[in-house]
Parts: sequence; C-alpha cells; structure tokens
Amino acid sequence: MSTKTETKQYQMYINGEFVDSKSGEYISVYNPSTEELISQVPSCTVEEVQEAIDVAEQAQKQWKKKPASERAKYLTALAEEIRKNKEFLARVISEEQGKVLALSTTEVEFTADYIDYMAGMARSYEGEILQSDRPNENIMIFKEPIGVVAGFLPWNFPFFLVARKAAPALVTGNAIVIKPSSETPNNALEFAKLAEKVGMPKGVFNIVTGRGATVGDKLASSEKIGLVSLTGSVNAGVSVMKAASDHVTKVSLELGGKAPAIVAEDADLDLAVKAIVDSRVINSGQVCNCAERVYVHESIAGAFTAKIVEAMKKVSFGNPLEEENLDMGPLVSRQALESVEAMVDRAVSEGAQILTGGKRADRKEGHFYEPTVLINVKQDSEIVQEEVFGPVLPILTFKDLDEAIELANDCQYGLTSSIYTKDLDTAMRAANELLFGETYINRENFEAIQGFHSGRKKSGIGGADGKHGLDEFLQTHVVYLQHNPNKK
Repeated sequence: MSTKTETKQYQMYINGEFVDSKSGEYISVYNPSTEELISQVPSCTVEEVQEAIDVAEQAQKQWKKKPASERAKYLTALAEEIRKNKEFLARVISEEQGKVLALSTTEVEFTADYIDYMAGMARSYEGEILQSDRPNENIMIFKEPIGVVAGFLPWNFPFFLVARKAAPALVTGNAIVIKPSSETPNNALEFAKLAEKVGMPKGVFNIVTGRGATVGDKLASSEKIGLVSLTGSVNAGVSVMKAASDHVTKVSLELGGKAPAIVAEDADLDLAVKAIVDSRVINSGQVCNCAERVYVHESIAGAFTAKIVEAMKKVSFGNPLEEENLDMGPLVSRQALESVEAMVDRAVSEGAQILTGGKRADRKEGHFYEPTVLINVKQDSEIVQEEVFGPVLPILTFKDLDEAIELANDCQYGLTSSIYTKDLDTAMRAANELLFGETYINRENFEAIQGFHSGRKKSGIGGADGKHGLDEFLQTHVVYLQHNPNKK
C-alpha cells in the first residue's frame, strides 16, 4: 500500500498572480495508481474566466509591439527553467496522470526542446511581397497575431500540450488563457510558476481551472477570443465549435484517432511487432495518434499474431513512482478503466477472441488494465471503429493491398496511420492513398517538432508543430501601397 502524501493546494494564475477562486469550490485530483487524493485546485467562476480574458486582451496590446526576438527570450528562459526542474516536473506528471517516469521525463525534455524550437521561429516566420497588376504599386502580406488564444488541454500529455499551445501563441505576439484538464491540472500550474519566475509580462500567460461547462463554454463563446485551440475528444471539439460559432471564432482542433497499422506480406515482422506494441502501450494506450487496429496480410497472420501476443504478454505495468523499468502505468481514471473494460466485454459478446489480457489487472489499487490482443473481430464492430484509449489491440487480416487500404480508410477518424513493408512501391502507394494526416512507414507513430500534426475527417481541423503549426496563430493583413514615382 502506498504511503499517503500530503494534499497540495493550488491556485489559478491570472494576470501574473496566483489566486484562489471566489467560488470557494475546489476540484479534487487523484493519483490513478493509488486512487489517493493528491491535490485540490480552484473551480473558478464565469466572472473569473472573463477577468482572465480581459487582462489577456489588455496585455496583448503591448506584448505584440515587442520584437518577436524579444518575446522569444522569455521562451528561451522558460525552457531553461523547465530543464532545471526536470525531475520534479516528471514526478508531478506521473503522480497525477499515471504515465511511467521515463515517459514523463521524456515529456518534460521534449517540452523544453519544443519551446526552444518555437523561440527560434521568431526571426523566420514571414510575410510576402507580391507582384501587382498596376504600375507603381506594391502588394504586401503581413503576418500578425490573432489576439487572445484560448487553449484547451487534454490529460494524456498535459505538460507538453501547455507548450504546444503557449509557445507558438506567445512568440507570434498573442496572449493566451489556458484551461487544463480537471484530471491533470497540477503540472500546468507548476508550468505557470516557471513562467512567473522568468518574468513573463502580466496577463500574457494565464491558467484558469474548473469544469468545462463553466470555463470551457465561457472561453469558447467569448467574442474577445481570436482562436480556440483544443486537443481532446470529438465531443469536446464539437461543443467548442458550436460555442465559437456565434462569433465565427477560428478553431484549431486535434481530436480522436483510430490509427490503422498495415503489416504487408513482406514486412520485417520483428520490426513491425516492436513498433506496434510500443505504439499501443505507450502511456497505457492513451494516445490519439498511436496504433489502435492492425491489418495483417493473411499469409503471415499466424506468425505475426504469435509474435505480438508474446510481446504483449511481456509488457510490464505498475505504479510509476514505486516500481522501476515499467512499460506502462494505469489508466487515468476509474471511468477510463470502466470504459475500456466495457468495450472489450462487448467485443467478446459479439464473437471476439481474447488471446491475452482482456481484463482488469489483479491489483489491490489503481486503474490498471492488462495489455490485450483480440482476433475474430469484424470491421464494422465498435472495437475496430471507435477509439478505445487503452492497451487493447484488435487484429484483422487482408488479402491484398487494395483491401488493406480500403479497410484502413473505412473509419470516421483520419489522424495517423502506418504501414510495414520492404517494398518502395507498396509504401508509396499507401502514402498516396491512406486518408490520414500522417503516415508512418516502418516506425512507431510519433511526430516530430518540425513536422505538422494534423488530422482529417473527425480527427480535427488545423494542426500543430513546425512552421505550418505556427501559422495557426497568425492572421494575414494585405496592404496595397500606391506610390508616386515622380516625387523628388
């Protein structure tokens, strides 16, 4: 049994100050490995959300006037502070979210690198000068900040997503109000402490905590918000779009995924098995871009399935703050555990066969679900079509590449996909015909800072990372300049 930890009390961060909510109400945060209460954060009021928006609006007017290179200096200092506090921040993440400590540490390191990358864009994002149809005229396209950004964070990579929203917003001259997930707000408020430490100007960076029905609706529906950037579920994205539509507010949404992994007849099976298992159990399967369903050529299905079952049986799991060398931790909440459990039970009732796993782990505490492999599932079944968000892998077979691509594309989601093959023609055809924002060839599903993470269909609108992701936080201003060439 875990030793009881002292319950932390956090405050919101508005206008450069840590404050309690006038509501007097708090949200309780639990450790998913032990089910213990670890912190309480304020549940703020609509009026406090409005205050955060108002101060951000005022602060942005001066912030945008600073040269981008000067804004970048704050980000560079922030990245350095994150690195200095790496071990502490990683433990905060693991405690409230449940991911293994090694992955939390990687998340912190990746966050610092991401902030540095976006700070480096300060001198490279640019407008254009176009050729005019008229004499003595120049057409210039300026790239300008949108204003105030509302950032909605998920709970699965909560610390990195603070940076994914804030770094590009701030370097381009926007102010931001962030709403972290109510399940994992601690790390975002620790992030705010570092922003304060580096002297981030008041009002430029704000964090408000509370329920979506209060905080989320107010942020998304505010006429003072220029961009709503959300990473979360499809339902959350639809709600945000509806709320933002009254003021035709721009939205950038990264939503769910149901990534297919195609294993061709000529695939390196050991490589494919390792990449798919790594991609399925990372963060206990709670990653929107990682493999959620496998299509394997019927001629190698037996050999592939045997290897992947063996690999999934070897996956280790436990309390990330008490056990070492783990592959995964618990699911984030009891609700998440019950959801995964129910989906697998329904699949079995429809004829699916469990080759390994298929049930809650035999532990006295925590929200742990065993790594699971299913066969005899149908293409139109829930377990193949809907996001599981847990360490569950359904396997289907195909006869040829035509069928594999058709099956892979037969889904409402379009975030990521992958294929394993030694044949260049097969790889290129898949790259051209798979209807997904990203396709990974002979590697696990994990994006790069300089890439562009975006989805199609119900997986979202817009995207993040790289120069294209930075552009989400900018708007164009076209200037037509007539001049007199005869003036001396």
